[in-house]
Amino acid sequence: MAASTEQNLEGVEEAKVEEEPRVLEPGAAPFGNFPHYSRFHSPEQRLRLLPPELLSRLFPPGPEKKPVLGLDVGCNSGDLSVALYKHFLFLHDGETHSDASRELRLLCCDIDPDLVERAKKECPFPDALTFITLDFMNQRSRKVLLSSFLGQFGRSVFDIGFCMSITMWIHLNHGDHGLWEFLAHLSSLCHYLLVEPQPWKCYRAAARRLRKLGLHDFDHFHSLAIRGDMASQIVQILTQDHGMEFVCCFGNTSWDRSLLLFRAKQTTETHPIPELLIEGKEGNRMILKENASVER
Repeated sequence: MAASTEQNLEGVEEAKVEEEPRVLEPGAAPFGNFPHYSRFHSPEQRLRLLPPELLSRLFPPGPEKKPVLGLDVGCNSGDLSVALYKHFLFLHDGETHSDASRELRLLCCDIDPDLVERAKKECPFPDALTFITLDFMNQRSRKVLLSSFLGQFGRSVFDIGFCMSITMWIHLNHGDHGLWEFLAHLSSLCHYLLVEPQPWKCYRAAARRLRKLGLHDFDHFHSLAIRGDMASQIVQILTQDHGMEFVCCFGNTSWDRSLLLFRAKQTTETHPIPELLIEGKEGNRMILKENASVER
C-alpha cells in the first residue's frame, strides 16, 4: 500500500503549478522552513502535553479496522511527525510494530522540497508516513495531492489534522484573508484539528530577523488586523466562521504556545459527547474522557 501511495502521489505532483525558486537567507526562513527546527523547539515539549491514548480514545477500532488518517501541515524535516506517530502508537526509540501502519497513516507536507527530501530519507516508518512537497495555499495542488492520498483508503476527509506552529507563517505571507482561508480549508478536511498557534511576539521576532538580514519585511505584517491574543483569534475563527467546536487546550509548551483541539460540528451532531472535558492535575491542562470518541 505504501509503495502504491508513494507512486501515485509522485505522479500527481506533476500537476502542481510551477513556482519561481526561493532563495533562503540563513536564519530568515520566511516560510518557517528552518533547516534544524527541532533543535530549538523539540518534539518532546509537545508530546508531554498530549495524552498518548488520545487517538485511541477519539477513534476506537471498529470491526473494519480502518487506519486513522492524519494530515500534518508544515511538517518541516519530519522530526515532529515521526515523534507524534511513535507517541500515539506507544512506540519507543528503535521499536517497530508490524501492524502499526494499519493503525495510523500520516500524510505530511511542507513547502520546502529539501526538508521533505530529508524527511523521506530519515523516516524510520516509511510504510506509515508519506512526505510530499506542497504549498498548502495552492488550491489546485492541494486538491490533487490530498484527494489522491485519501482515495487510497476510500475516504474524503482526514480523521485528524496537525497544524503545529504554522499559522503565523500563513498569516504573514498571505494576510488576514489567507489565514482565514487556510483555517477554512483545514476545517473542511478534518474531523478533528490540533492547532499550535504562534503568539503575537513571534510575529515581531520573525519580522525583526528579516530586517536584521537587510531583507524586505513581510508584505502583510503592518496591515494585519487579526493580532494580539492569537490563540483566542484562532479559536474565534474556527468556531464562529468555520463550524468547528473547541474541545480543549492541552496546555502550553515552554515557549508559550498552546495546543488546541477542535472538532467538526457535524461530527459532534453525529456522536454527541456529554461532559466532554475534565480538568487534569496541571492546572489549565484538559484531557479527554474515555467516551470522547468517534467511529471511523
